[in-house]
Amino acid sequence: MDIYDVIVRPLVTEKSEIAKVEGKYTFIVNRRANKIQVKRAVETIYDVEVASVNVMNMPAKASAVRGRRRSVRRPVWKKAVVTVASGQRIEALEA
Repeated sequence: MDIYDVIVRPLVTEKSEIAKVEGKYTFIVNRRANKIQVKRAVETIYDVEVASVNVMNMPAKASAVRGRRRSVRRPVWKKAVVTVASGQRIEALEA
Protein backbone atom coordinates (compact mmCIF):
# COMPACT_ATOMS: atom_id res chain seq x y z
CA MET A 1 0.00 0.00 0.00
CA ASP A 2 1.32 3.44 -0.95
CA ILE A 3 2.05 5.81 1.97
CA TYR A 4 -0.37 8.37 0.53
CA ASP A 5 -3.16 5.76 0.56
CA VAL A 6 -2.60 4.95 4.25
CA ILE A 7 -3.60 8.34 5.70
CA VAL A 8 -7.02 9.51 4.54
CA ARG A 9 -7.09 12.83 6.43
CA PRO A 10 -6.40 14.38 9.83
CA LEU A 11 -9.26 14.19 12.31
CA VAL A 12 -10.10 17.60 13.79
CA THR A 13 -12.22 17.48 16.95
CA GLU A 14 -12.07 19.25 20.30
CA LYS A 15 -10.45 16.22 21.88
CA SER A 16 -7.81 15.90 19.16
CA GLU A 17 -6.98 19.60 19.37
CA ILE A 18 -6.36 19.30 23.12
CA ALA A 19 -4.16 16.24 22.56
CA LYS A 20 -1.88 18.18 20.18
CA VAL A 21 -0.38 19.93 23.21
CA GLU A 22 0.96 16.53 24.31
CA GLY A 23 2.28 15.74 20.82
CA LYS A 24 -0.56 13.38 19.87
CA TYR A 25 -2.09 13.75 16.41
CA THR A 26 -5.23 11.96 15.23
CA PHE A 27 -5.78 10.69 11.69
CA ILE A 28 -8.45 8.79 9.80
CA VAL A 29 -6.55 5.96 8.12
CA ASN A 30 -7.28 3.24 5.59
CA ARG A 31 -9.09 0.27 7.16
CA ARG A 32 -6.45 -2.17 5.87
CA ALA A 33 -3.49 -0.18 7.26
CA ASN A 34 -1.57 -1.45 10.29
CA LYS A 35 0.52 0.39 12.88
CA ILE A 36 3.80 -0.02 10.99
CA GLN A 37 2.33 1.40 7.78
CA VAL A 38 0.81 4.36 9.67
CA LYS A 39 4.15 5.07 11.38
CA ARG A 40 6.08 5.02 8.09
CA ALA A 41 3.50 7.21 6.36
CA VAL A 42 3.50 9.89 9.08
CA GLU A 43 7.31 9.90 9.29
CA THR A 44 7.66 10.25 5.52
CA ILE A 45 4.88 12.77 4.86
CA TYR A 46 5.39 15.08 7.85
CA ASP A 47 9.17 14.51 8.42
CA VAL A 48 8.90 13.75 12.16
CA GLU A 49 9.98 10.88 14.40
CA VAL A 50 7.03 8.81 15.63
CA ALA A 51 7.24 7.45 19.19
CA SER A 52 4.04 5.34 19.20
CA VAL A 53 0.90 4.58 17.23
CA ASN A 54 -2.48 3.53 18.65
CA VAL A 55 -5.07 2.26 16.16
CA MET A 56 -8.81 1.89 16.77
CA ASN A 57 -11.61 0.48 14.63
CA MET A 58 -14.56 2.81 15.05
CA PRO A 59 -17.98 1.15 14.80
CA ALA A 60 -20.77 2.05 12.43
CA LYS A 61 -23.45 4.34 13.82
CA ALA A 62 -27.11 4.39 12.97
CA SER A 63 -28.94 7.67 12.63
CA ALA A 64 -32.67 8.12 12.08
CA VAL A 65 -34.13 10.07 9.19
CA ARG A 66 -37.06 12.34 9.94
CA GLY A 67 -40.46 11.57 8.52
CA ARG A 68 -39.95 7.89 7.81
CA ARG A 69 -39.09 4.84 9.84
CA ARG A 70 -35.81 4.38 8.08
CA SER A 71 -32.33 4.39 9.53
CA VAL A 72 -29.09 5.30 7.85
CA ARG A 73 -25.85 3.63 8.84
CA ARG A 74 -22.57 5.48 8.79
CA PRO A 75 -19.66 3.30 7.67
CA VAL A 76 -17.02 1.65 9.83
CA TRP A 77 -13.72 3.58 9.87
CA LYS A 78 -10.28 3.37 11.43
CA LYS A 79 -8.64 5.99 13.62
CA ALA A 80 -4.95 6.30 14.50
CA VAL A 81 -3.50 8.39 17.33
CA VAL A 82 0.15 9.09 16.57
CA THR A 83 2.51 10.32 19.28
CA VAL A 84 5.57 12.14 17.96
CA ALA A 85 8.91 12.26 19.75
CA SER A 86 9.31 14.86 22.47
CA GLY A 87 10.23 18.29 21.18
CA GLN A 88 8.82 17.65 17.70
CA ARG A 89 5.62 18.98 16.17
CA ILE A 90 3.73 18.62 12.91
CA GLU A 91 3.63 22.26 11.79
CA ALA A 92 1.17 21.58 8.95
CA LEU A 93 -1.51 20.52 11.46
CA GLU A 94 -0.94 23.24 14.04
CA ALA A 95 -2.75 26.00 12.15
